[in-house]
Amino acid sequence: MGFLLIFLTMLHLVTLTMLYIATLDKSWWVWDDLEITDLWYNCFHDNATNAWLCAATRENDWLQSIQALMVLSLVFSSVSFLVFLIQLFTMSKGRLFYFTGLCQAFAGFTTFAACLIFTFHRKDIFTESRDFKEGRFGYCFILAWLCVPLLLVSGVLYFHLRKKQ
Repeated sequence: MGFLLIFLTMLHLVTLTMLYIATLDKSWWVWDDLEITDLWYNCFHDNATNAWLCAATRENDWLQSIQALMVLSLVFSSVSFLVFLIQLFTMSKGRLFYFTGLCQAFAGFTTFAACLIFTFHRKDIFTESRDFKEGRFGYCFILAWLCVPLLLVSGVLYFHLRKKQ
C-alpha cells in the first residue's frame, strides 16, 4: 500500500504539472513554427528582432468556455491534491479518499470537455487566422489530451486507496 501511495502522489504531481503547462504555455495551434496560438495569446515570430510578438486572442464564446474549463480543471486538481494531503494526516484509519478521487475525476472530465471543444471548434475560435490546413496541433494541446486519462486513472485509484497506519 505504501508503494501505491507514493506512486499516486507522484502521478498526481506529474499530471498537475502537465496540466499547468498545457493551460499556460503558448502552443495549442502551430503554423509553420512562425505563428503559434494558445488559449490566451496569438504570437508571431519577428525575424528582424528574433523575438516573439504576442497579442491577446480575440474573445470568442468557444474560447472562453475552453479557458474556463481548463482553469476549472487546474482548480479541481489543485484542490484534490491539497485535500489529499490534509486527509492523509487527519483522516482516521481505514477510510477511503472519496472526495480526492471525485475532484480528480472532475478535473479529468473538464479537461476532456475543453479538448473536445477545441478539437471541433478551432475554426470558429480563430477565424481571423490563416488557413488551418497549414497548421497543426501544438504540444500543449497534446499534453492536455494526455492529462485526461491520467487524471481519470488517478481519480479511480484514489477511490480504492485506504488509509493505513
